[in-house]
Amino acid sequence: MKRLLISAAHKSSGKTTVSIGLCAALHARGLLVQPFKKGPDYIDPMWLGKAAGRSCYNLDFYLSSDDEIVEDFTRRAAGAGIALIEGNKGLYDGMALDGSNSNAALAKLLHAPVVLVVNTQGITRGIAPLLRGYQDFDKEVNIAGVILNKVGGSRHEEKLRAAVEYYTDIPVLGALPRDASLTIDERHLGLIPSNESEQAQSLINNCARQVQASVDIDRLLEIKCNPLPPSPVTNPASVTANRQTLRIGIARDAAFGFYYPADLEAMETAGAELVPVNMLEDKSLPEIDGLFIGGGFPETHMTALQNNRSMRQSVKEAIESGLPVYAECGGLMYLSRSISWKDQTAQMVGVIPGDVVMHERPVGRGYTRLAELATHPWPKTKGSPDNSEFPAHEFHYSSLENLENNPTYAYKVLRGSGINGENDGYVYKNLLASYVHLRQVGGNRWVDRFLNFVEHHHSN
Repeated sequence: MKRLLISAAHKSSGKTTVSIGLCAALHARGLLVQPFKKGPDYIDPMWLGKAAGRSCYNLDFYLSSDDEIVEDFTRRAAGAGIALIEGNKGLYDGMALDGSNSNAALAKLLHAPVVLVVNTQGITRGIAPLLRGYQDFDKEVNIAGVILNKVGGSRHEEKLRAAVEYYTDIPVLGALPRDASLTIDERHLGLIPSNESEQAQSLINNCARQVQASVDIDRLLEIKCNPLPPSPVTNPASVTANRQTLRIGIARDAAFGFYYPADLEAMETAGAELVPVNMLEDKSLPEIDGLFIGGGFPETHMTALQNNRSMRQSVKEAIESGLPVYAECGGLMYLSRSISWKDQTAQMVGVIPGDVVMHERPVGRGYTRLAELATHPWPKTKGSPDNSEFPAHEFHYSSLENLENNPTYAYKVLRGSGINGENDGYVYKNLLASYVHLRQVGGNRWVDRFLNFVEHHHSN
């Protein structure tokens, strides 16, 4: 199986733009491109999936075991012409000092050659010791090529190529010029999600044209890969089919779009029918058995959310009537009393008796670890781990303030911020709303538990 890991020396080198361009360019050639993203990010995978015409899946050392990563990658990349993995941060960056959860570790685990994207602004001959150092730091990592990015012109490119070719044995696969049109607008949470950008396809097409013009794709496709390691497990995150079809509403619009494709697929495999709900335009909830409101940027759409009073009322009445609802981050914000951002305040659903306040800096950012409390509303499922502790992640610039009525929580926060630094998972009737994001993996089968919870209430 042809596979490549696209990485960089450090953040903001342009590897996401290059990865998007490569996915689109390879897809345009007629190749079946299977994209992956290292880490828990939602936004980059949305762009990569749109560029490849195929859902992008996350590979995460913190949330999954090594065996799960190998199995998931092998199963999802089967049949693809090429699997393209975009790394996060720099090649050797990670949480662990020994590099066991770095991009380099992922490349070694999957026997994937690395293509290094280097931001060449302000550098010429100095690129040689940088590349030599990256090669020598871990000789088990196969740096199979380099793409020069943000090159200042033909003379700059000539000097860079000469230094790389003279001092290293790493082939230069391409050189992309500095081009403001290739910049994806950034926001406090990273790249603007493709579901919210009207110019998304135009930008993807532009990235593809630049990659086609500036990267030797034929040479890139000639990079040899060692055989994949054997998969030691069989889909540990698989779900058991439900006894009946459940209609699960999924908030899908410009305000809410942060979902793992694998989790939604797990719901469908279990027998759920996913019903899209547009919180901005639909007037009321459809006939559903449960509702999942994922993350997103409700603050940038808070006026439209406020103005859709009939939907807010419909959601509130459904929760008060006992509809099973799971809300993550942006979903929690929507269910609060209000959102305040940039000197403006908008009224939200009001089921959670607290106010969301946006801040300039992150309130909670990164991986978390939670301990489940007895007040968690979802029953354990057969095969669930006995250990009540599990990993998750959060990334929010908001805080939930003025929370009233002596709230009930589902989790104790062992690492991270959650709602108040000590707890997360607001529980009210059949609602569970939290700042943390969950992922369906062997150690946290949340999809099974939520659907069983929905089924129980559907049957009674």
